[in-house]
Amino acid sequence: MHSTLAAQKLAELGHPTRLEIFRFLVKGGHRGIPVGEVQSALDIAGSTLSHHIHRLVAVGLVQQRREGRTLYCVPQYAELDALVAFLREECCVNDGETGETACTPA
Repeated sequence: MHSTLAAQKLAELGHPTRLEIFRFLVKGGHRGIPVGEVQSALDIAGSTLSHHIHRLVAVGLVQQRREGRTLYCVPQYAELDALVAFLREECCVNDGETGETACTPA
C-alpha cells in the first residue's frame, strides 16, 4: 500500500463519526449490517449517515450490498488488514532486534 492511499483511509477513519460507524460495522461480520440498523444503533440522521458511509466506501473500507429493499454495509476486512500491515511493516527495524517477536505486543 502506498502512503497516499493509507493516508486517505486513515483520514476517513480519523473522523469520530466515521470511526464509530466503522467500529460498529466490524461487529457485524462479513454479512454486514443494514443501514437502518446502523442508523438506529448510533442515532445518526439518515443524510448524515449516508454522507459518512459514502466516504468510507470511497476509500474501500466499506462496500454496500442490496438485498431487496435492504441496503447492507459490509466492512472490508482485507483493506483493514492491509492498512494495519502498512502501519506495522517497518516496526522495530531501527532498534537492533532481530526475529519476528521483536515487535510482538506483550
